[in-house]
Amino acid sequence: MELGNILQPAYGPGPEAPGSSTPGLVGMVHGFLQLVQPNALPIVLRCLSFFFSQLLLYELGFLVCMAIGLLFIILVPLVGCCFCCCRC
Repeated sequence: MELGNILQPAYGPGPEAPGSSTPGLVGMVHGFLQLVQPNALPIVLRCLSFFFSQLLLYELGFLVCMAIGLLFIILVPLVGCCFCCCRC
């Protein structure tokens, strides 16, 4: 097993979608993840407040999806209860 030059590594292309029997579903999942989180993870730590603002921007897509999910988790049972209990 040869490791190559450790001081100047040669990087290959990024990760590819695995081969699957459902390529449509794999493409849809990768498309959703690219839509939710298009930015790269901020690594530079110049100033702590700047780092947190960049990290918040990085996680913004997941935070929006989580807020919509929590809204549905709260509103759907509440509306269902109102329709069941208050049938006018």
